[in-house]
Amino acid sequence: MKVYLRYWSMEWLLNLIEGQSAVQAIVVLSLVCALGLALGKLKIANVSLGVTFVFFVGILAGHIGVSIDHQILKYAENFGLVLFVYALGMQVGPGFFSSVAHGGVRLNLIGVGLALATLLCAISLTYITPVSLPDMMGLFCGATTNTPALGAVQQTLSQLGIPGSTPALGCAVTYPFGVIGVILGIILIRKAFIKPHEVCSNPVQNLPRPKITEFKVTNPGICGKTVADIAHYSNCHFVISRLWRDGDVSIPTSSTELRMDDHLLVTSAPDDVEGLHIVFGQQDQTDWNAKDIDWNAVDRQLVSKPFIVTRRQINGKTLGSLRLRNLYGVNISRVYRSGVPLLATPDLRLQLGDKIIVVGEGKALDKIEPLIGNAVNVLDEPNLFAVFIGIVLGIALGMIPFHFPGISLPVRLGLAGGPIIMGILVGKFGPQLHLVTYTTVSANLMLRAIGLSLYLACLGLESGAHFFETVFRSEGLLWIGLGAILTVVPTVLIGIMTVKWFKIDFGTTAGMLCGSMANPMALDYANSTLPGDRASVAYATVYPLCMFSRVILVQIVILFLV
Repeated sequence: MKVYLRYWSMEWLLNLIEGQSAVQAIVVLSLVCALGLALGKLKIANVSLGVTFVFFVGILAGHIGVSIDHQILKYAENFGLVLFVYALGMQVGPGFFSSVAHGGVRLNLIGVGLALATLLCAISLTYITPVSLPDMMGLFCGATTNTPALGAVQQTLSQLGIPGSTPALGCAVTYPFGVIGVILGIILIRKAFIKPHEVCSNPVQNLPRPKITEFKVTNPGICGKTVADIAHYSNCHFVISRLWRDGDVSIPTSSTELRMDDHLLVTSAPDDVEGLHIVFGQQDQTDWNAKDIDWNAVDRQLVSKPFIVTRRQINGKTLGSLRLRNLYGVNISRVYRSGVPLLATPDLRLQLGDKIIVVGEGKALDKIEPLIGNAVNVLDEPNLFAVFIGIVLGIALGMIPFHFPGISLPVRLGLAGGPIIMGILVGKFGPQLHLVTYTTVSANLMLRAIGLSLYLACLGLESGAHFFETVFRSEGLLWIGLGAILTVVPTVLIGIMTVKWFKIDFGTTAGMLCGSMANPMALDYANSTLPGDRASVAYATVYPLCMFSRVILVQIVILFLV
């Protein structure tokens, strides 16, 4: 009886791992992810590859014969990738367009330059090695972890009547080192060329931050003018949070008329300070931007208090539409979104989770609290509608065919490009449509981690079955070496040039390298080792164009050089 029970239990366990079913797929993927994440905590020479170990555990599991149903495998792989890139897009959406306006064009040019450098390196290697151009394009796709480009290679070769199986084999062999090659390149650049103080600590240090300045009205030309008139004619965006006159302090409204010798506490963009100096007449030298200022001790009549926007009815509404100054006699001096200070202009749209600093009398502040919400526990509730509807729209966007003159095949953004762009758009413009897009940082990280782990586990299982036998073929080691060159050499050279020549901070550079090489695993490593979210913003900034350009470039090369 004991022998039978032992045999039955072993058979049950083997069926759980080997039987082709949905349950078996869940067990296998969970075990691969768990083991990979556990190994990812190990450090070699104080360096850890983190979630990338899930990929290698998947390769090993595929090599020893562990497999799951092909349809389930593709579903989990695609869903994991979509979930990761969409959550990433939602995270960086609020800061994406500011990033594009302040260096995004230059980042995209550098990213496309990296794509061109890698492609030119691949073409050059075809003349000094026995590898044919179609096979080299497969190595190129694997070295840059760009499977949409591989699909374009195979379709173009098929149209030309050339077998397209060996490029796929080359892509599978070089893909693993393409995953870790960018990570190794980032590590090499950081260890050899980046000093500790050059690693960014502020995720938005290059973006303009609101500045608080005190002015004394000495310009007779504005005396008797209202705040609204001055704002209209000065073309400067500013907020007057306090007005001192004859020893009294008040909250000015748009209809308040200024007088000679009024003292104003003004919040504005740094570039507007000099212009406001000319408008008001005299700038006080008091530093109102120090972190240790006790705003409630500045004057006794007014109180400065933070509120968290948690009332869904004001999600997406502009500050001006709330009319807080006229109705309650209070003023919003600053707004913080994901830790980023924003200028509280009337046209600024509030979002769930925003932290607003309100200045006014204590009784007035008590009245506006129900309007704002300020119930932090409300933010703990997940807002999944925006996630699922955004994924649907992102996939639809990724499937739209784009036709270019001279290119016979349509180009698509795919399951990686479409959802990340839609995530950016939803994260940025969703509140304007009264769509609640707020998620806590931990919830967003959880979605990204689950998605990336699933994607890597499936990718490893898919390529593991024939990985080692391909590697140890006569040309296998040559392919791996060429793939390493295509990944590491352009990455390191362009990375060094970006930091030293273009003077772009290391966090942004790392994200740009990951986005240009279409490598979400390297981005996860960069996010885990660098402070702030500059790497994620840079990744999202360059990824769509660089992925698009690689898909087009490989088709052009094959059409003209094969």
